[in-house]
Amino acid sequence: MVHLSNITRQHGSQVLFRDASFQILPGTHTGLVGPNGAGKSTIFRIITGQEDVDSGEVIIPKKTTIGYFSQDVGDMSGRSALEEVMSSCAATVKLAEEMKLMEAAMCEPQSDDEMTALLERYGTAVEEFEHMEGYDLDTRAQSVLTGLGIGPDRYNQPVESFSGGWKMRIALAGILTLKPDVLLLDEPTNHLDVESIIWLEEWLSSEFNGALLMTSHDRDFMNRVVTRVIEVANKTVTTYGGNYDFYERERDIRFEQLIASHKRQQEMLAKEEEFIARFAARASHAAQVQSRVKKLEKIERIEIPAEERTVRFSFSDPPRSGDDVAAFDNLGKVWITPDGKDKQVFSGVSGMVRRLNKIAVVGVNGAGKSTFLKIMAGQTEATTGSMTIGANVEIGYFSQHAMELLNPQLTVFETLQEAMPLANIGVIRNLLGAFLFSGDTVDKRIENLSGGEKSRVVLATILCRPVNLLVLDEPTNHLDIRSREILLETLQNFSGTIVLVSHDRHFLRLLVDRVFEVDHGEMRVYEGTYDYYLSKSHHVAG
Repeated sequence: MVHLSNITRQHGSQVLFRDASFQILPGTHTGLVGPNGAGKSTIFRIITGQEDVDSGEVIIPKKTTIGYFSQDVGDMSGRSALEEVMSSCAATVKLAEEMKLMEAAMCEPQSDDEMTALLERYGTAVEEFEHMEGYDLDTRAQSVLTGLGIGPDRYNQPVESFSGGWKMRIALAGILTLKPDVLLLDEPTNHLDVESIIWLEEWLSSEFNGALLMTSHDRDFMNRVVTRVIEVANKTVTTYGGNYDFYERERDIRFEQLIASHKRQQEMLAKEEEFIARFAARASHAAQVQSRVKKLEKIERIEIPAEERTVRFSFSDPPRSGDDVAAFDNLGKVWITPDGKDKQVFSGVSGMVRRLNKIAVVGVNGAGKSTFLKIMAGQTEATTGSMTIGANVEIGYFSQHAMELLNPQLTVFETLQEAMPLANIGVIRNLLGAFLFSGDTVDKRIENLSGGEKSRVVLATILCRPVNLLVLDEPTNHLDIRSREILLETLQNFSGTIVLVSHDRHFLRLLVDRVFEVDHGEMRVYEGTYDYYLSKSHHVAG
């Protein structure tokens, strides 16, 4: 369906990939992986025609429809949510209008030849309309919107009234409703809650018959959706058969084999070079020496790509808090909406956070998870009831808003230095290394960082302080899989108490030992792991 043969692309002096080839075949579900900056987004832009290759061939059959969802949703205005979704299928809507005109023309008197030509055009249009699955377009648009968390009561709301995260869902709904031949998804699970992610997994598996190529930082989502992986790394593109876990295992095996081959080649080269050096001055061996010199010139040298080393940082144990970290009794919160009305978030919520608990706060978007965390962190006051923080509790609070509070003019190093005024340069550099900042990247200004890099900076500034209660609101947002694994290991080793919200099921499964579910204004407590919560609640196992 889509064939890229021997393609080369570079940005300035940076070669992204050279003589790379891969295919996207009908019905395949493929994950696109690789380090930031390796060229994943460039692959998307090449397939959509937004960017050309420097050399090589890109073959996409005519009439192949391509749907591309990216994090840049553009401006949305002048339509309702449902109309915005339908606008993504403009070609289908236009074809339906043309078919109506042809149907009306069939009722008008005309010659046999004209009628024959009209019927032929109509037959072709019907065939194309069926291929576009146009007959159930309205139903499909509503079903997809609902699946992504925008129900019938919000179909007709103007898109301007939705926040950025909800606009992302509307844009994603439009691409899914289109059901293109080739579906390109760049981080589709960003801004989705667990329920919407599970719905999307099921939709891609059961409702979508086309070819899928996607990036995602959600390991569970990748494992459940893709059956092959394309890796963009080290100036080449490599295809693996299997899901993300298979890719990781196979990649490590291939890397070990590459190291072994490199070692054998280096030993062979050393012997040849030793022979050349020993006999170069002897006329009797001139032919042999020349032969071996030519042989060495023709050998393609095996290169070992630079390993992404992870620096381990030993965080000092935080001061011990009291056994009762936080107690909340009959807690309630009411927000005042922009039009002056009261909006009840939750009420009558009671419970206890005990020392060393690692608690996930779960629930659908809008249930009040972030509000609960804000009250616990002292960022807002409860409307009713009380939240009592225990003895000697020092709170470290992370939210997406925290990234906006960073000084854009400071460098990464200066930001950590400000948070750790008594630490020496080596300690600060080691901490930054643990959060994947090394070399020149520590001198980047905050204003030039990506969302993921800013998240890592904020997390580093929180964890370097002597806090014993971490209140984390979506700490995995914007982080790639490797960064999430590093954060997961850090939090597993944290000798304090954690209360967090995250939609990364892999992360929750390996971290938490209690679950607080906020549902319809109430809170239910599950005394067990995330898997225990899934087994005891009504939720589909994630």
